[in-house]
Amino acid sequence: MEINTRGKKVAPQLDLKTVEMEVPDSYEYSPGKHQPPYAHHPSSPYHQQAAAQQHQQNQSEAGSPASDAVMIKIDVSSPVRGDDQQRYPKEIGKTLLALLFLAFNFFLATVSLSLVHDRVPDRDTHEPLPDAFLDRVAPQDWALDVSEILIMIVVNSCVVLITFHKHRFIVMRRVFLLLSILYLMRSMTMYVTVLPVSSRTYYCSPKSNASSATVIVKRAFQLISGMGLSINGKQIYCGDYIYSGHTVTLVLGYLVISEYSPKRFWPIHWLYWAASLTGVVMVLVAHGHYTVDVLIAYYVTTRLFWTYHTLANNSLLLKRNVRGPIPLQYDLPISMPASWMKKSPKLPGRES
Repeated sequence: MEINTRGKKVAPQLDLKTVEMEVPDSYEYSPGKHQPPYAHHPSSPYHQQAAAQQHQQNQSEAGSPASDAVMIKIDVSSPVRGDDQQRYPKEIGKTLLALLFLAFNFFLATVSLSLVHDRVPDRDTHEPLPDAFLDRVAPQDWALDVSEILIMIVVNSCVVLITFHKHRFIVMRRVFLLLSILYLMRSMTMYVTVLPVSSRTYYCSPKSNASSATVIVKRAFQLISGMGLSINGKQIYCGDYIYSGHTVTLVLGYLVISEYSPKRFWPIHWLYWAASLTGVVMVLVAHGHYTVDVLIAYYVTTRLFWTYHTLANNSLLLKRNVRGPIPLQYDLPISMPASWMKKSPKLPGRES
């Protein structure tokens, strides 16, 4: 410490050249560069650090197990959900089983109607029940034919849609299952409660006082041959009121078309909605059913359809092989020859 002429303490000035000689610009701890004189001593920390770095470098150059352990490669197989066949299996056996279940319940419904026909109250002594709609609209026999023509249009449209759907077997067994449940419930409801004939003009075949098993089976097959439609001349039995089979078919047909066709086809959806509504109204105009039959049929069909598809589209609610909603894709139902496919373009899939 120096003192200047004014009496103030002044810090000593360092010799810059000396500092530059004593302190190097940068330290490199590589062996042989800027090491203290004692760095080559075996017990010094510098010597030990250099030896460890040299050993690690030799191992990495030689491809030692320590260097290879850093890179770990795990082969992961592709997820099952990416495979269309695994995610949406055809399960043809289940589809055939659902078809057999539908045939059994449809036959059971016809047997129920065959039994009910002999229990219908006589029209000469029992008038139709009071009805808010039927009492205000005069019966029109032609309206029932209009309703059944609309039924045939809607049903055939559903058949075409399901045929060209890529996952047609899944859609088929769903429709078969829903129809089976609806016909099973209908066979019970119309048997337990028999209502008087709602129309004064509809033809009912004569009753059989002793209904044997042969007569019942003959009636059932006669109804099946006409698909339960009066327009075919096979539906001549009365008593199938609660609930309306015409309404079930029309409403379910519209729901299937709306669910499994592209959403961009909303004008077609509205068209089939109008056709279904017209068919239901025509049943009432013809006095083919009571109003309560139509309301119950609409409620049961829509709730069953929506409940089932809510469960089917959510894997957390229902464990099943088909996971998630079915994509709206379409293709040909049969495989075309390769020579034909080269000449004609492939039918593209349709997404919603």
